[in-house]
Amino acid sequence: MNTQSSNAQLKALIFDVDGTLSNTERDGHRVAFNQAFEEYNMDWHWSVETYGELLAVTGGKERMKFYTEHFMDKEDIPGNIDTLIPELHQAKTRHYTELLSTGAIPLRPGVERLIDEARQRGFRLAIATTTTPENVTTLLEHTLGIDSIDWFEVIAAGDIVPAKKPAPDIYQYALDQMGLSADECIAFEDSENGIKSSLGASLKTIITINDYTKDHDFSGASTVLDQMGEPDKNFSVITGNVNGATYLDCDLVIKLHQQ
Repeated sequence: MNTQSSNAQLKALIFDVDGTLSNTERDGHRVAFNQAFEEYNMDWHWSVETYGELLAVTGGKERMKFYTEHFMDKEDIPGNIDTLIPELHQAKTRHYTELLSTGAIPLRPGVERLIDEARQRGFRLAIATTTTPENVTTLLEHTLGIDSIDWFEVIAAGDIVPAKKPAPDIYQYALDQMGLSADECIAFEDSENGIKSSLGASLKTIITINDYTKDHDFSGASTVLDQMGEPDKNFSVITGNVNGATYLDCDLVIKLHQQ
């Protein structure tokens, strides 16, 4: 799959959100979860380390359920946990969007530049993520401007498919909505669950790691980078052949797609 040369022309770029477009996990979602727990007078608090372990589970509601099952004694779990978790998740989303609106969570290096270039060169854009649609649109609005929501032909997010990453369903949904085959697209991810999802949908995949995912298994990636980089801020190549490039632009994306 990813080791074979692609004869199809690249037509679309499909982006994960959390950890890929922005380092939202540690300084956004984790903080918002803790604010929701405080709002509900709960004694839960997720440290940076604990949240790193919880990231093995995709989806906020699923993450809270996993926490009760693996981090808590059975007698300490609230009796109304099944109805409480959706309420907590709604509160967490509200706190998260408030954090985003302050501009406290910027895009990662190179993201805005690459998206702008892709648009100028006529590539189609899409998003495939397990986070909620509201989280996606709020991030876009407060980093790229409200018009940017329309730059993405498909925003496949949240519970639009039942099986979250690492299942390939969210990427397959995005491909179906665009009417494109996997070999006409390339995915951008940051985590092991993410690349399992994209590779499961037969997509070539570019990885930009972060502090939470630097030790993940990225077998099958077209390249693994520490960031997308800028002309004046080179990326570091962890694996893959980038043909001497020092930052990720559309020419490099095309080369990686063709490899």
